[in-house]
Amino acid sequence: IFFWIFLSGKFTVLLTSLGGISILICIVIARHMELVDKERYPINISYLIGLSYFPWLLKEIFKSNIIVARAIISFDMPLSPKVIRVKANQKEDLGQTIFANSITLTPGTVSIAHEFGKVTVHALLDETAKSLQTGEMNARVCLLEGDTLPTFSRKDK
Repeated sequence: IFFWIFLSGKFTVLLTSLGGISILICIVIARHMELVDKERYPINISYLIGLSYFPWLLKEIFKSNIIVARAIISFDMPLSPKVIRVKANQKEDLGQTIFANSITLTPGTVSIAHEFGKVTVHALLDETAKSLQTGEMNARVCLLEGDTLPTFSRKDK
């Protein structure tokens, strides 16, 4: 409710109460469908590490946005689409999902398939493909999951 009020700027008793009622209805339906599990996700996300991952991800999204925009508006349009496979070293399904979603959030790359341990990615540019192949994002999501930070290479592979 607060996020919606922040984005819309509209705060009336009617809208806020209708929003609260919709939330309650969704919770009742989810519990009735047994979508709400009594257990938590089996992932150990440290809040301090999470606070460092998400700003890093936002920075990567911003950098990729500039790279893709520059490629699209340039006259020669140096697009070189390709499909690559990258390792996903996360141990839990949620960690693998965070990794695949982080890839998709970054402009110029889209996760198109996933099998445990590997993500198939469509990359729009050589530069975006190479940045994924360094393994830095994979390593950071592993750290977010609670693993030790795997090594990654900044060299182009």
